[in-house]
Amino acid sequence: MRQLRKLAAGIAVAAAVAMAASAVPALADPPTSGGKQVVPGTVDVVSVGSNTDENLFNALSGAWDKAITPKQHSAAHPYIYSWNATVPGSTSTAKVTIVPKKGCASITRPNGSGAGLTALDESQKIDKTVYCVDFARSSSGRSATSPAPKVGGVGYVAYAEDAVTWSVRDTGATKSVPASYAPKTLTTAQLKGIFNCSITNWKTVGGANAPIKAYLPQPGSGTLSFFLKKIGLTAPGSCAPEILEENQGLSKQFNSPNAIFIYSVADWIAQKYRSPLPGHKPTAAQNQFGTDEVGYLGLGKINGVSPLTAAKIPTINPAFKATGFTRTIYDIVRYASTADHIPPYLEKFLGRKGYLCSNRSAIVYLKDYGFSTVATCGSVS
Repeated sequence: MRQLRKLAAGIAVAAAVAMAASAVPALADPPTSGGKQVVPGTVDVVSVGSNTDENLFNALSGAWDKAITPKQHSAAHPYIYSWNATVPGSTSTAKVTIVPKKGCASITRPNGSGAGLTALDESQKIDKTVYCVDFARSSSGRSATSPAPKVGGVGYVAYAEDAVTWSVRDTGATKSVPASYAPKTLTTAQLKGIFNCSITNWKTVGGANAPIKAYLPQPGSGTLSFFLKKIGLTAPGSCAPEILEENQGLSKQFNSPNAIFIYSVADWIAQKYRSPLPGHKPTAAQNQFGTDEVGYLGLGKINGVSPLTAAKIPTINPAFKATGFTRTIYDIVRYASTADHIPPYLEKFLGRKGYLCSNRSAIVYLKDYGFSTVATCGSVS
């Protein structure tokens, strides 16, 4: 494992980072550029769902909202709000409720792509006309159980590119215990064996003679469903519980040379290189939303290919596409009878010529949060 995270005092510093996560100051919920608590109005647009791009969407919606004056604010010029998958600043998977918009009943906060799709599909209406959830963020594509791509179903609007890889501890080594017992690279077949529990010792895959402790993200995670599909599993084995919030390395379970988890490469890049530590305010050079939750974890190679470029501030390695572990992320909408099948009131935000796909500042945000652009941005499947 390449030592991607350098901490001066090993385990002690990593533990301090983990402790800091529990001391994060209260944040606006849903997050806003001004940091003020708001309740989205009935004319506003609300998204829920994936953890993977929640901070990116906070930045995008904040920039969008700043450009709309209070006098302009209306159904024709709505503010956009993006509810995080978890309470801002928290890595807890505990269920909590939110009120998506003024006039809506409270619902369980959708944590993950699957929960976001469910919330969209089951969304209540205000006065039988305005939906409480307008679109859902998804880090995985359409599945066999998704509502069909037709009126009455949903459409998956392509947005950006990410990648997923395995992660293990890369700090805390001592003279007798390495940071991790894992080898530097794993094959797709080896990953399948680890997460279906047929491989239970690191020695079997070229590492040290030590047991493997495998962990996976919470149920409903798009990152989880994507990764399992790519390694050829419909469900993980009993040795790999789905219990931890995705895209964070602060959980105490990861402070072990035996542990293995999975991670969004874009999120890892944004956290490590462009975000403040938990409990700290971002500098002018850092992203406004999100914190460095990498904690104990660094990223591993798949089939000998690193997910990162060698740049000082890396990006997703284009060569990693050959492994099959790059993915398109989506926004799920109610399938419309329009030419592009995006509801008219969302086209100016999600469409091919809309804000996300064509605005220069929006594209800068996308890259600042670790993602890559895709030529299919705004297309519906």
